[in-house]
Amino acid sequence: MATTRNAHTEWEGDLLQGFGEVTLDSSGVGHYPVTWASRAEDPGGRTSPEELIAAAHSSCFSMALANTLTKAGTPPTALTTKAAVTFQPGTGITGIHLTVEGQVAGADEAAFKAAAEDAKANCPVSKALTGTTITLTSVLS
Repeated sequence: MATTRNAHTEWEGDLLQGFGEVTLDSSGVGHYPVTWASRAEDPGGRTSPEELIAAAHSSCFSMALANTLTKAGTPPTALTTKAAVTFQPGTGITGIHLTVEGQVAGADEAAFKAAAEDAKANCPVSKALTGTTITLTSVLS
């Protein structure tokens, strides 16, 4: 069954001096302030579209990797995934770097790296971001 998730942003003012608030409607778990400065300069306690993409990508990748490892008979004990989304004003998002550290009993480094590459290529957020260069560092601990 397909699911749809919703969020909305209310914005006031122009780009440089204006401000907004992102609301996660489906879950109801938060309201997050956003400004141009939080996107292109110092976050100052506010979020940005790129930080929200990083959150979505790191969680989606983790789920995909956990599934791939489990199907291979080596379910993970723990995965820590970081996503770094680079934004260049005037250009846009120029790249995403995923870093994952995993504790996986029974998996060797080669199997873990292969599973991580598969998750990078096939998680739904990676697929949605196909116009962006996505790189990966994976470490089995």
